[in-house]
Amino acid sequence: MRVLVVGAGIGGLALARGLLTTGHRVTVLEQAPSPRTTGSAITVWSGGVGILRALGVSTDGLGARIDRLETRTDAGRHLYAIDVGYAARRLGHPGITAPRRELLARLADGLPEGTIAYGRRCAQVKEDGSGVQAVFVDGGTVEGDLLVGADGHHSAVRRQLWGHDPIVPAGWATWQGLADRRSRITGPHHGLMINGRAGFCGLLPAGPDTLQWWFSLPWHPGTAGAPALPLLRERFARWAAPVPAVLEGLRETEIEMFPHHTHRVRRVWGTGRSTLLGDAAHTMPPIVAQGANQALEDAWVLARLLAHRSGNPVSVLRRYEHLRSRRVSPIARLAATEYTYRYHPPRYDRMVPSSLVTRAYACWLYATSDFLRGRERSW
Repeated sequence: MRVLVVGAGIGGLALARGLLTTGHRVTVLEQAPSPRTTGSAITVWSGGVGILRALGVSTDGLGARIDRLETRTDAGRHLYAIDVGYAARRLGHPGITAPRRELLARLADGLPEGTIAYGRRCAQVKEDGSGVQAVFVDGGTVEGDLLVGADGHHSAVRRQLWGHDPIVPAGWATWQGLADRRSRITGPHHGLMINGRAGFCGLLPAGPDTLQWWFSLPWHPGTAGAPALPLLRERFARWAAPVPAVLEGLRETEIEMFPHHTHRVRRVWGTGRSTLLGDAAHTMPPIVAQGANQALEDAWVLARLLAHRSGNPVSVLRRYEHLRSRRVSPIARLAATEYTYRYHPPRYDRMVPSSLVTRAYACWLYATSDFLRGRERSW
């Protein structure tokens, strides 16, 4: 079949790789004029890393492996630590944090020439009984047998299929970036999660000498536009080490800000020969670090279904939506609570042994992944 994929993000490129390996013809339609280089880093847990490897994407030297996640208060008091290495041993794949641009480059590497068409902004989806057509803003068109909207949380394909844009502000925003020569702040495989009344700070190694940092705060659309650095220093400069050292080296031009959005995950994502994938289907805040991981899971499941289920392809799309909506809906609901960012007295966290949190986290990672659960026979 000829499959049109709208959006050359992580989910769209992963789907293209999966479909090409099973003999489908794929065209990825990306509105940007060239490969995207914005965004800081992406954390990919065991299921996502397993999917990347199964798709032929090498993770050797990609970003940094995460072995330990420590949670502290803004005063520097240790609460608990998650041994991520335990999950890696149990689940068969590590967790890594990598610059988004590097992950996208590896997903695109090796795709046949012409698979990705840049500068193609989709404005409309048309369908008849035998195929589907993507119509671009410049009036051009391209036809296929199926169309998958993988064009992010402001998806044009979703607006076309659902008739509106369902996302709403979640009440928080994140300011983030990558800092070179700063990995010593956390150590090569050690992440820090720091919570206080002013907000939340996260620090993760994202390469041999690269640090991903982010600050999350309550936010409303009416407060957009103010310089970020004065705000971050006002809120976080008096926190315990290593937060002041992170703030000291920042420059305004290095800071990216994105508001958190959410929407209810529908049971049916598409109509006819069209469906959705990733943030287009289930926009969620980044608090559980599952946005990219669930996009990879979507791509894996859809590619496998199209490879192994015969018959009407429309029924295959609806089966995909049924399977994935059941899996991702509770994850999106949890993310929408912004539960980790909402400050609560740390004495409760101190009462929970790190060993218990570690085992619970490994179980949760397993539960969120169709790839790790290996349930293809029931699809």
